[in-house]
Amino acid sequence: MKRILALCCLILATNLHQAQTDKRLKGLTKELNTVLDITDTAGFAIAVVEGDKVLYAKGFGYRDYENKIPVDANTIFAIGSSTKAFTSAILGILEEEDKVDFDENPRKYIPELSFYNDNLNNNLIVRDLMRHSTGIPRHDGAWYFFPSKDKDSLLARVEYQEPFTGIRQQWYYNNFMFLAQGVIAERVTGKSWEDNIKELFLKPLGMDRTEMDIDGMKTASNASLGYRAEDGNIIKMDYYDIAGMSPAGSINSSVNDMTKWLMTWINDGKYKEKQIIPESYVQSAMSSQMVIAPALPSEKNPDIHFANYGYGWFMSSYKGHYRVEHGGNIDGFSASVAFFPSDDIGIVVLANQNGSAVPSLVRNTVSDYVLQLKKSNWIEKHKESLEKAKENQEEAEEAQESSRIEGTRPSHAKLDYTGKYENKGYGKFDIIVENDSLFTQLNEKRQFLRHYHYDTFELIDVVEGKVDTTGYDKSLKASFNTNVAGDISEMTIAIEPTIDPIRFERTPNELDITAEELEEYTGEFQLPGATFKTYVKDEKLHLFIKGQPEYELVPIEKDTFAFKILDGFKAQFVRGDEGNVNAVKSIQPNGTFTAKRVEK
Repeated sequence: MKRILALCCLILATNLHQAQTDKRLKGLTKELNTVLDITDTAGFAIAVVEGDKVLYAKGFGYRDYENKIPVDANTIFAIGSSTKAFTSAILGILEEEDKVDFDENPRKYIPELSFYNDNLNNNLIVRDLMRHSTGIPRHDGAWYFFPSKDKDSLLARVEYQEPFTGIRQQWYYNNFMFLAQGVIAERVTGKSWEDNIKELFLKPLGMDRTEMDIDGMKTASNASLGYRAEDGNIIKMDYYDIAGMSPAGSINSSVNDMTKWLMTWINDGKYKEKQIIPESYVQSAMSSQMVIAPALPSEKNPDIHFANYGYGWFMSSYKGHYRVEHGGNIDGFSASVAFFPSDDIGIVVLANQNGSAVPSLVRNTVSDYVLQLKKSNWIEKHKESLEKAKENQEEAEEAQESSRIEGTRPSHAKLDYTGKYENKGYGKFDIIVENDSLFTQLNEKRQFLRHYHYDTFELIDVVEGKVDTTGYDKSLKASFNTNVAGDISEMTIAIEPTIDPIRFERTPNELDITAEELEEYTGEFQLPGATFKTYVKDEKLHLFIKGQPEYELVPIEKDTFAFKILDGFKAQFVRGDEGNVNAVKSIQPNGTFTAKRVEK
């Protein structure tokens, strides 16, 4: 009987404890319930910690909107770039162990790492990677559109990525530099970035609901789906596999798990009396290492006084309180992980909406409650700003004048644009013709090339086999350029706003032709004052003229070959009345020359 009574008391005490809410947070749940409708969000979760205690942890809305499966505090979301603080903290531990020096050149740890110029190669230091002070812009298209599971192959692209300013001249966000930090840790420890995260943080903190990659997310129980909002609708999105760029943003977690991470930072790197992160590194990481912008107070934000960056954390003021925070965005998800070190308060908000204002909106609302500040009614302000933004957009659309020049046509037939396109700092893709339309082909993804004017086309997504014109007015534009021979030689796309358009060089598609079929193009041909011969070698057609190197000829269309190493040079074989090859036209930048076959 006593055991039963004790058990009942325990259950009652537990229920009372769960039912209790910190008096500072009274009314918070009711206010947060209004967020979903205002923002067209499927769901989000929030947790608040103070010192080593969880004050509040709750889910709102649905993790599976279609099937109305609710979010709770254990639901897993992608945290995106909130991963960065984990990655830099690995280096913080290695620095404490004298295995990494923040003032050393990163090439000491990754010898094959090369940058765009000697200034970068010789003068960058590890802390430049950690505080976004390299002068290299984001170049996010190089990993987002051209993913790879191999970290080293992704990092090799950095050599071809142009900077836009000098080292330590201007703060500029760069995901590749966090990839580099992850690889430095791999080289120093001999373990993968994933294993380093698990061993150094997830296991000692008991973050057993946290996954390191998208495969873990797909198989985990209680994992959220991702969504986007469009014209009042909530639309499901596919998970994005960040693959080899994992050190920049691949962690998926729950707010309950993330409370343990926040407690560690609030308590000078300790969790349950165990030092997880060196205290000296914690102080450095949440201190200003690089100025982002002046961030002077304004009418809209009168309490903001600075905007700086530490190591994997943003620093700012919030109504007189020092705030350390990092957001995260990846397809279908948004996040905010924040703490106030002087107040021992931490807040994490995870949402299943793409590019969402929800994390910052909820974070600020909760901050007013828990810090006992004058409430700004952020939710109502957001509603008003949405309505104002809609009005401004409608006015802008009415006043907008299209830069499109009507009545123009492409300079070439569609087939002439086909081929393989490559930029070594980004990757490769194909352009194909299908049903009389041009498409880009990259892995299993396609984009439709819709003619804009002259040789400029718009890139429009193909979703489930259909051209998606919903975002047509915001689509990227790609322009094609020709070489001196008039052939399409490259595509340029303004994908990185701080520098000139990125150039993708074209290689014409090769025809599938056998060595036996190549024999009919072999022979000796006479030009005025010179003779050359063509022959098959290693199942490839070659051309040789005395005093010059041997040229390999690549078949690009019937009877036409491109010189493999000479841009703008082609050999076009001419057939006589009986169908036999009796001449060849050498098409060159300085003209076209006809050589007749020398009969033996």
